[in-house]
Amino acid sequence: MKIAVLAVDGVFDTGLATMLDTLATANELAVMQKMPSPRFDFRVVGVRKTVRTSLGLRVPVQEAASVRRPDWVMVPAPGTKMPEPLLLALAKRESQDAMEQLRRWHRGGARIGAACIGSFLLAESGLLDGHDATTTWWLGPLFRRRYPNVALDENRILVPAGDFVTAGAAMGHLELALWLVRQVSPALADMTARYLLVDTRTSQAPYMIPVHLAQADPVVQSFERWARERLHEGFSLEAAAEAMNTSKRSLQRRMESVLGKSPLAYFQDLRVERAVHLLRTSHQDVEAIATEVGYADGVTLRTLLRKRLGCGVKELRRAEI
Repeated sequence: MKIAVLAVDGVFDTGLATMLDTLATANELAVMQKMPSPRFDFRVVGVRKTVRTSLGLRVPVQEAASVRRPDWVMVPAPGTKMPEPLLLALAKRESQDAMEQLRRWHRGGARIGAACIGSFLLAESGLLDGHDATTTWWLGPLFRRRYPNVALDENRILVPAGDFVTAGAAMGHLELALWLVRQVSPALADMTARYLLVDTRTSQAPYMIPVHLAQADPVVQSFERWARERLHEGFSLEAAAEAMNTSKRSLQRRMESVLGKSPLAYFQDLRVERAVHLLRTSHQDVEAIATEVGYADGVTLRTLLRKRLGCGVKELRRAEI
């Protein structure tokens, strides 16, 4: 399998290294175990002669234009974490050239994967229009606003969609690289994950911080403050809309457009966040915590936590996620 890892100047050090180390480890294990898996022929490429990482390390690259037709192109994240520097990075000529190179490769039959903020580069190229995708969770509102033709689900860590696959924040690079290995050999991917001590997950939800998402919009921020004072109460869309000085329909639309979820769903997120905090920092029993966050009993809370976070009360008490 021929893989081009397309790096732009300022690439996220951990993301790039994680991709390369995962593929290299898979190659080594395949040889060591005499597995009949094809070799991953990967190389770092760039649209400029040199690439520096976000921490200033120089990375040797092959000119992207000289790579005729990779089977896969992997796009690690630029090393920008906040909206303003990210938008500036996307506007740079190097990023524009990288997008054109992605379009050229895709026209030639290559499939493309992107992790974390790398999904912004892929979406900016227009190639993700009409497809499902994920990205780093805290930039979900910006992604949704900037790319309305992409169906974003930032709760998921991996989203395969036709010729594309996107992965979530930071260590999503590792999930993406393992996913690629798994397409060739599930056994090799499992062994690689074990050697790298990787406990794979399917959701970013346990890591999300609701207040960070709320800051993307003043109405959502007001709703978040209003909701936190009423987690122990039953949710009322009518009361929420009245407090926001808007209609129920307008509030519903605003939350959907910014967060991709309803006011009730976000209210439930805040309840879960509060419950997890209390489980980790207090000695209250589950029944008392359930009452404090508005659930009828501990059984209901246990079931919700297991469904939403993929773990139970004992794991949360031990702070394992």
